[in-house]
Amino acid sequence: MSDLDALRLARLEQLFAAFNRHDGDGVMACMTDDIVFDAAAGPEMFGRRMTGTADVRAAFVRTWTDMPDVSWQCTRHAVFGDRGLSEWIFRATTKDGSGIEAEGCDLFVFRGDRIRTKSAFRKDRPLQPAMAASKETIAR
Repeated sequence: MSDLDALRLARLEQLFAAFNRHDGDGVMACMTDDIVFDAAAGPEMFGRRMTGTADVRAAFVRTWTDMPDVSWQCTRHAVFGDRGLSEWIFRATTKDGSGIEAEGCDLFVFRGDRIRTKSAFRKDRPLQPAMAASKETIAR
């Protein structure tokens, strides 16, 4: 593994640690100023696109505010030249108490050792009653 690939892999680990701390500064430190983030859902074929640090940061702050227990349990990171992949399990409780637990992944493009684009994909799973999501998590 090249030194740059090792830096990029470490950047993905740093990014998800910041996501799980709900740390906007930490998340944005991993990204370029002209970051493009395509969310898993939205009105366009690529989901909802946010560009630039202010819009991308606001999107994550909204997620952390709307679902204060949200987390991404990473199961794998990989780097292939200027491309990266993270696989994860997304877990959260909605405002009405329903649970979300679904697998997903992010595709990344790097510029240097920072993330230039992030495109999220998540399984479209029905909301789970709060107790069912908790029992499934415990069973693992």
